[in-house]
Amino acid sequence: MDKVFINNAFSKAINDYQNSCDNIQGIMYNSFLVVVVRMLISIYSELDIINPMMIGDEKLLKENLAKFGYSPDAIMMFLSNLQLFLDIENDNNQKEIKDKNPYFITIQKELVDMFIKKKVNFYITEVEVNEFYDLLYTPYSKNPLRVSYNFLNATDVLEIDKYFKSEMRSNVKVVMPKEKHYLNVKAYELLNYSMDDIKNMSSADVDRVNSLVYDYFKIRENAINKEYLLEKAIEKIERENNKVTSGNGYVDILLILSVISTVFMLSIILMLVFV
Repeated sequence: MDKVFINNAFSKAINDYQNSCDNIQGIMYNSFLVVVVRMLISIYSELDIINPMMIGDEKLLKENLAKFGYSPDAIMMFLSNLQLFLDIENDNNQKEIKDKNPYFITIQKELVDMFIKKKVNFYITEVEVNEFYDLLYTPYSKNPLRVSYNFLNATDVLEIDKYFKSEMRSNVKVVMPKEKHYLNVKAYELLNYSMDDIKNMSSADVDRVNSLVYDYFKIRENAINKEYLLEKAIEKIERENNKVTSGNGYVDILLILSVISTVFMLSIILMLVFV
């Protein structure tokens, strides 16, 4: 007898998934528990879902299911509901008139909740959204087996469709405004920007001007010490601006001699005054 991993339902789901991967149009590959595994793989990855059972590590599976923020208690409830779903299905197989399985809806909502955790706390693409949505049991699924099973088991065939769309609208990732990063005010002034101009800009525009500043001083923006290099470049400009020089060596000599002569003449005048 095969060793049970988590519970009979989860073990069956993984085994059926592995046994049906080569027939994606088949009934087993599109049976509910296998589709649950496929949805888990869509949210996480095949390695996250299949590998823990292969190495017999139940703790690892639970850690993987929690990595996007789904709580440990919710994970235990989800795994328990898989077994409850299978128990009702096994009972139904003994009946002529089958009962609707309430865990058909419950488990899908739990999977949607997992997907939403990933959406809010991490990044998902439009392709991932479409892939996950099509695995849900809705009237709009591209798979006729899922459409039929939904009509047989759901009291409201639109319940999961409405739940998914409502949760997607309600759980929008909040992107906090990026904090503005200001450089030395003198750097902005060299590019003819006042500090008031800079403070009235958006963070994106401040970043754009900062790039212009670094480009002006020929400093690479990916340099680790770029701000230090900028400060040194500004200090160099200030030192040069404070020099008493004409830029011509000969003229500078005459200027210095003129200053010395002026000081000398003032000294003589003062001596004559006080003699």
